[in-house]
Amino acid sequence: MDEKDKMDTNPSENEMYIAYADQIQGSVIASMSDGVMVIDFEGIIRYVNAMAAVILCMDEKTLLGEKFAKLFFLQSENDAFMEAVMDTIYEQSPRQTRIVPYHAGDKTRQLRMTSSLFKDPGGKLAGMTILLSDLSELMELKDSLRAMEKINELNAQLNVRNELLSKTFGQFLSDEIVGELLDTPGGLEPGGKKRTVTIMMSDLRGFTAMSEHMDAGDLIDMLNHYLEVMTDAIQSRGGTIIEFIGDGIMAIFGAPRHQETHAANAVAAALEMQASMRSINKWNAKRNYPPLEMGIGLNCGEVIVGNIGSKKRMKYGVVGSHVNLCGRIESYTSGGQILISPGVREGVHTQLQIEKEMTVLPKGTDGEIILSQVTGIGAPYDIQISMEDNRPEKLKSPIPVCFCQIDGKHTMDSVCYGGIVALGSDCAVLETATQMELYDNLQIDAGGRLLGKVTEKTDQTYLIRYTSIPSGYSRWVKSWQTKSGHSKDGRPTNE
Repeated sequence: MDEKDKMDTNPSENEMYIAYADQIQGSVIASMSDGVMVIDFEGIIRYVNAMAAVILCMDEKTLLGEKFAKLFFLQSENDAFMEAVMDTIYEQSPRQTRIVPYHAGDKTRQLRMTSSLFKDPGGKLAGMTILLSDLSELMELKDSLRAMEKINELNAQLNVRNELLSKTFGQFLSDEIVGELLDTPGGLEPGGKKRTVTIMMSDLRGFTAMSEHMDAGDLIDMLNHYLEVMTDAIQSRGGTIIEFIGDGIMAIFGAPRHQETHAANAVAAALEMQASMRSINKWNAKRNYPPLEMGIGLNCGEVIVGNIGSKKRMKYGVVGSHVNLCGRIESYTSGGQILISPGVREGVHTQLQIEKEMTVLPKGTDGEIILSQVTGIGAPYDIQISMEDNRPEKLKSPIPVCFCQIDGKHTMDSVCYGGIVALGSDCAVLETATQMELYDNLQIDAGGRLLGKVTEKTDQTYLIRYTSIPSGYSRWVKSWQTKSGHSKDGRPTNE
């Protein structure tokens, strides 16, 4: 770590770890014959006592403030030591103990490592503490009686010290599963294995356009609150969050921990996510933030999960055609929808409440597939969500509009023309001679860039569900209503 990186370290985190160190230093650690090291989840060594430096044959100044991986990554002879530290992040138990060899120069020590996860005062997992005991002398004892006596004595000492450490860090220790994996249990080398999992992708509708008109601080505040609620819903059903992609979430169910009911767990999590949007929007309304709508796609199949990247930068990830298909499924959703693939539907062995089905031909697939819109799941989950029936009301006079079709993320050059003949709060019926298909995406000039998706069609009319509403849309609608002298239900506006 260069000087700039050290200066960029969050001051509040430094103060937190200094507080931890000071609290322990005065009561326990200074007089211990064992080493103590504190590592945060960014891999930075935040505290070491003098004995830890002696045991590891390194200088305290070299260890403190440096990244653990940088110091030990190239020491292939100490892979077992590295794995013991990294495995703490993946094990369910809040404390893990093992004996590993540690090589330094021509010496090989046998270390007893006791690792514990801890939380910061805000309740968020912050890192781990590692207690190091040099058992080299003990391991060399040939007399079994003397060894047993030494072990009993050591265990008694460790129990006392662990109790003191537990009291010191008690408010931070947790036996919860760490949902965001920092690496693979096998170490830092790239690699993976095939697993059958359920993939989830979610995305907020119109978030990019919304972000252009919001204060940066408000936007991040709103987004963080939304992601926090979504994270709780996913992890409560055993899901592993792979990454946040802006306002999008990618998660898997069934890895790294195997789940027999991963498909059903994913559906239950998706339903709880959609159900929580009402409370999220109430929270937003109190702060004058705009309401949010989310679409969720689920797919099930065999993928490769593991450590993806290079030796300098890796992440726990998932790749395969089923991941790509999940992204396509999510793109068909409108706000409030959960769409699942046939694989997910087959993998759920309890009753599903299906609102409707749709046949689509996603890019990259060999043929059509039938997607199901889920609004409920039976026992043992028993979760249902209600879909608002917001059918558009017919206008007395059509509102002329020009629009463009969107291919992927690119707006097509040709301008099309039509008329809006019915309006709802988040939808409209568009009459046009332009031929469009179900789930086509449009950009309509309506008080700004109004984005929508074709969800129903007749010969020349199309039901458009809005995915992003510009700030000038309401004024635009009122302007046309004033010009026509009628409200959207056909009554005169002066009634």
